[in-house]
Amino acid sequence: MLTKEKQAPELLDKVKTISGAEALLIALLEEEVDTIFGYPGGAIMPIYDALYDYRDRLNHILVRHEQGGIHAGQGYARSSGKAGVVFATSGPGATNLVTGLADALIDSTPLVCITGQVFAHLLGTDAFQETDIVNITTPVTKWNYQVTDASEIPDAVAKAFHIARSGRPGPVLIDIAKNAQIQKFDFKGYTSCKHIRSYRPKPIVRQEYIQQAAELINNAKKPFVLWGQGVMLGSAEQEFKTFIEKAGIPAAWTIMGAGALPSDHPLNVGMLGMHGNYGPNVLTNECDVLIAIGMRFDDRVTGRLDKYAKQAQVIHLDIDPSEISKNVKATVPVWGDCKETLPMLTELIEATAHTEWLEKFRRYEQEEIKEVIQDELFPATGEITMGEVIQQLNELTKGEAIVVSDVGQHQMVACRYAKLNHTRSNITSGGLGTMGFALPAAIGAKFGALDRTVVAVIGDGGFQMTLQELGTIMQSGVDVKILILNNQFLGMVRQWQELFQDKRYSFVDITSPDFVTVASGYGIAGKSISEREGLKEALQEMLSHKGSFLLEVMVTKENNVFPMVPQGSSVSEIRLK
Repeated sequence: MLTKEKQAPELLDKVKTISGAEALLIALLEEEVDTIFGYPGGAIMPIYDALYDYRDRLNHILVRHEQGGIHAGQGYARSSGKAGVVFATSGPGATNLVTGLADALIDSTPLVCITGQVFAHLLGTDAFQETDIVNITTPVTKWNYQVTDASEIPDAVAKAFHIARSGRPGPVLIDIAKNAQIQKFDFKGYTSCKHIRSYRPKPIVRQEYIQQAAELINNAKKPFVLWGQGVMLGSAEQEFKTFIEKAGIPAAWTIMGAGALPSDHPLNVGMLGMHGNYGPNVLTNECDVLIAIGMRFDDRVTGRLDKYAKQAQVIHLDIDPSEISKNVKATVPVWGDCKETLPMLTELIEATAHTEWLEKFRRYEQEEIKEVIQDELFPATGEITMGEVIQQLNELTKGEAIVVSDVGQHQMVACRYAKLNHTRSNITSGGLGTMGFALPAAIGAKFGALDRTVVAVIGDGGFQMTLQELGTIMQSGVDVKILILNNQFLGMVRQWQELFQDKRYSFVDITSPDFVTVASGYGIAGKSISEREGLKEALQEMLSHKGSFLLEVMVTKENNVFPMVPQGSSVSEIRLK
């Protein structure tokens, strides 16, 4: 069931006969889409033909690979808060979206992907570039649908946007047969969707659970808040800040939640997880009440579940009931959108200051600074470290930039040390860990936030997985700062091989091209440095340059990211070295 909300003004007075392709574009405009990332092909050609007449209203970014297109759509969604829109053709074009769909599903990123498909009468005949993309993508989409008649397109698009953006966001895919794109039909106007029978994006908030949670918090001596991306997805940053400030509770973040609270907020005690901060990990197993907000207790956060926070009573706030008690048993499950539940909870809690408990986090922080952070951020001798690059970047951006990181050691270093003053400033592939994510995601992030500086922090391995998207930068003219931290290794795998496999470095020593020369071939300015003395000046040159710029920094080859919770260990068994 679709609920009527608005219609295109020019279509209110009369029915128009238009093609399915044009109906799609009108629907996108009605959903306030302004940017599309895509790559044309045979089965989606009618849509691209119709798009020719809409170039003044829809900005289409021609990517160099469909995977680059969907990662760009993710970056756009994460920086703008809107749904990313991606076009691809049938067959290999559609299957090239699968990694990005899986990434977006696990990281709750709203995407609407449109794929072309062969003519309906050819379905099931193994026609040229025919692939059953609906069945292929069913496990990695929130919803998908195949259109074989043009009249289905408006309702399908309305439903897609509603599902992608509502509740726990995620990717959807509409597969449109070529005949439906060409077919003319009587278009009666576009009706946006606000309700679908049997789809309940927000669970009913139960007041008794809010009261139980407030009672636990009010009686707690050592409460601890863990927050994730759900705070940002619910646009509840202010509600969250108000809650922890009234309660006086130390709060730590997952990498997907970074930025919802400014890095320098006095109650922000750092990062959770395998490479998170010392105090938040150790003290998880000392708190008496653990309050999880918009996070899903991923294994990289919990370590061994049978040794995770067994002493604590757990309050879990989440919009997705399936996440509550999935990994960590909740004492009090608080179902609902945290934009709604946090104010209800804040109203019932007492204003408190857990000074001694917070001080314990600070003592662990000082120990971590002494044992790890000082040498990582401010090394006096030796080769450049990844941490000091991020520290110097912080000094220049003052926490105002969007940082898009790839996957590996540099990702953990960027997430640990990047200063973030604003929400939606940390963009990375969290759940899936997709190497090659950062460059196209940074392109999308810039289109989603044109007024902000976007810095892509990438390793030498991940960069080579999607470097063809330099062509997208060249053609679109988008301004992205590319910072390659080159340790000449697949660094995270090498670290594990060093620590747990007796330094048996099996196929992790990677040879790379001259990245500056590669960039210059795409008309992108660049520079490579290996000496500490030139680091700050080079970073300033990158940030000040008009247009995109690639800076390669040669960093120490065999530096490890610490602290670290070894796989199979408890979070309280975190290693500083």
